[in-house]
Amino acid sequence: METRRTTVRDVRRANRASLLTDLFHGGRQSRQQLGESTALSQASVSNLIGEMIDEGLVEEAGLVGSDGGRPRALLRVAPGYGYVAGADVGETRVTVELYDLAMSRLGFVRYQLPAGDPDPRTVADRLLEGLTAVVAEAGVELSEVLGYGVGVPGVVDQGAGGAVVHSQTTGWDAVPLGELLSAGTSVEIFVENGAKAAGQAEMWFGAGRGARDAVIIMIGTGVGAAVVMDGRSYRGANSNAGEWGHTTIVYDGELCRCGARGCLEAYIGSRTVIARLAAATGEEPAPELLDRALAADGTLAPEVAEVIRQTVGYLGAGIANLVNLFSPERIVLGGSAGSALGERFLPDIRDAAARNALRHPYAGTRIDLCQLGPEAVAMGAATLPIARLLTDGGLPATAGPAPLSRAAHRRALSKSRT
Repeated sequence: METRRTTVRDVRRANRASLLTDLFHGGRQSRQQLGESTALSQASVSNLIGEMIDEGLVEEAGLVGSDGGRPRALLRVAPGYGYVAGADVGETRVTVELYDLAMSRLGFVRYQLPAGDPDPRTVADRLLEGLTAVVAEAGVELSEVLGYGVGVPGVVDQGAGGAVVHSQTTGWDAVPLGELLSAGTSVEIFVENGAKAAGQAEMWFGAGRGARDAVIIMIGTGVGAAVVMDGRSYRGANSNAGEWGHTTIVYDGELCRCGARGCLEAYIGSRTVIARLAAATGEEPAPELLDRALAADGTLAPEVAEVIRQTVGYLGAGIANLVNLFSPERIVLGGSAGSALGERFLPDIRDAAARNALRHPYAGTRIDLCQLGPEAVAMGAATLPIARLLTDGGLPATAGPAPLSRAAHRRALSKSRT
């Protein structure tokens, strides 16, 4: 087996990545603090930070006092170095957002999709239309967008030709979504499972922050999970780890949309719960049924209470399976239906999980609600190009100095004229 030698350029890239990642996740810090947190020498920190300031990637942002000496400059990742777009592809709508590198949202657009399983080309058209719309809303150039992340339902294969999506529940069979999108824009495309995208957002900015081993679960029409082990997203051999909604909770049970029987999604997915509420109340199936049941201030009608009780029980049992399998320190409950259930019935969900999990691993697990709300998938998708930027230390894949961003180029021109 051939062993690749580590070059000086590799070391430089790794050191820049360490500094940049620490600044992005740790907030404003001085050069001295960065040296302590990254274990790099002060000379290395000064040289590399100087490079990144010249490139417009890092900037000084205030001062901090020191013991008896001059105040030290605080540094941060420059918000205007570039911009990132993120999208959430649901079964009925597409949401697209644009952020700067401080994760301030600068653009937002949402499109409804025609009824029925979403057509891949229609979805791709809306995604490209949305990218153009949010860039225009923010008043930036398309060339300033560092990448476009897209969260989708189903399994995503990251092949050499671009991301391919497999989703039995939406009828997508080997859809080359990455290729469809790349054909319509010069912006680099990143495609990820929606639950995994939301999970990354919660781990970076929300309820999972600070945890090394966690599971972020998303419950809406579909049911999925993002598994994080030792600080890294666990994808499995074929990128389909986390299909928690299609684990069997009842042998030969209710028919699931995927074609199997007894899947957890067939018992806690919002479409199923709404159908059960309609059957119990004699009303027509509609999202309002679930909304009313979860928003009710008083005592629920007996037939509605029984449907919710069963749903909470199945959810608790599903969470117990995650506890027994992964022994996470934290489980974060999210998604439209998951958040609504958790806001009203979190103590009951915890009780149901405790009854079905092994005592020892459950004792070391905390079950919390997500903090980022319904936009977590789009936000998480937008972090995909940021993750690439941090990993590469802001350097291009090819040799040579990092190019100035348009924003940095404008600053440089402005300085040269004064």
